[in-house]
Amino acid sequence: MPSVSKIVEELQQYRCEMQTVEIKAAHLGCPTELYDTLSSFSNQDSGGVIIFGVDENKDFEVVGVYDAQDLMQRVAEQCKQMQPTVRPLFIVCDLNGKTIVSAEIPGLDIADRPAYYKGIGRLKGSFVRVGSVDEQLSEYEIYSYDAYKRQVRDDLRLLEGADNSHLDPALLKKYLVAVKENKPNLAKLDDNEILELMGIQKKGHPTLAGMLLLGKYPQAFFPQLCITAVVVPGTQIGEMGLDGERFLANKRIEGTIAQMLDEALLFVGRNIRVKTIIDDFGKRQDKGEYPMKAVREAILNALMHRDYSIHTEGTPIQIIMYNDRLEIINRGSLYGKLTFDQLGKIHGDTRNRTIAGILEVLKIAENRYSGIPTIRLEMEKYNLPAPIFENRRGSFVVTLTNDSELV
Repeated sequence: MPSVSKIVEELQQYRCEMQTVEIKAAHLGCPTELYDTLSSFSNQDSGGVIIFGVDENKDFEVVGVYDAQDLMQRVAEQCKQMQPTVRPLFIVCDLNGKTIVSAEIPGLDIADRPAYYKGIGRLKGSFVRVGSVDEQLSEYEIYSYDAYKRQVRDDLRLLEGADNSHLDPALLKKYLVAVKENKPNLAKLDDNEILELMGIQKKGHPTLAGMLLLGKYPQAFFPQLCITAVVVPGTQIGEMGLDGERFLANKRIEGTIAQMLDEALLFVGRNIRVKTIIDDFGKRQDKGEYPMKAVREAILNALMHRDYSIHTEGTPIQIIMYNDRLEIINRGSLYGKLTFDQLGKIHGDTRNRTIAGILEVLKIAENRYSGIPTIRLEMEKYNLPAPIFENRRGSFVVTLTNDSELV
């Protein structure tokens, strides 16, 4: 964490609070409502710092605090009203002849989140920092923390309204042959026993994983667990084409996970722009604006790692092709303790272990955490900017930027 004086210097330079910095005047008394910020800082990996003694309404002037000792006691009392209790690190310093107090709020381990104000409860008292604003966590965001703590297996949800007649016999046969070849211990078992052990079915009913991978038509049970793919005539949604069209191409992609992956790749392949390159030997080579290996990994990751809970089953995966970039958006941000800085560098927790295991057996996915490194490497080979991975309030977004010469 930078020094208090450095933080104040940046505040005065940029004239705004930040993702990890909140300021309070506190020259007339202790602020009484710190709970939102205490919650939001505790609920982000980086934590945050509250600077007391700087007045935003006076052009970020250093005004000092009324009484450092009393202020720290009162702030500590508010911290005790949080669940779990927040343990701030206080620093008192002199700046321009005025006393400044900072309270560094550590980020909680994900297993302890969300931090919330006990006075109004988890649903209303849990917050997240968005820029310089504390925003209330949605019910889904709170569920995401609980799902990890309780190890909820949403891909093993039982479809009591379905039976094995809704599974595709050809896909089932293909899967059983593959699993017996790859797992000799299972080859000795009865087919139904294998399906139960591998999470394809439970108590005679297909699971969500079984339906999405081996079903005849999974969208009969989950209409929105699909992919919507569009090509936009511009760099943002809403821009119109020459004839007033909003989309140059628009497709709803359904089927099993494998079928959706194949159809999505065909859609992108049909709609990418291509340039012709003549090498030094006069040989012609056509080059698409994106490496299709990177596109495949990004779409496969979305299908394999998206959130399949009841909170998100009404939201499809989105593929949006803009003039300057390709975005792939799925519900469910990073799972578990993995951070964006660690993506592709360490093995994180797997949200949908059954789906990942079935895809591995079918040789559709390696399940070796190689997807992100592959995307990065393929973009580098294409001499394109590094892919961007980001969280947009509960959605995981992959952005691939194209060659400006094609725009």
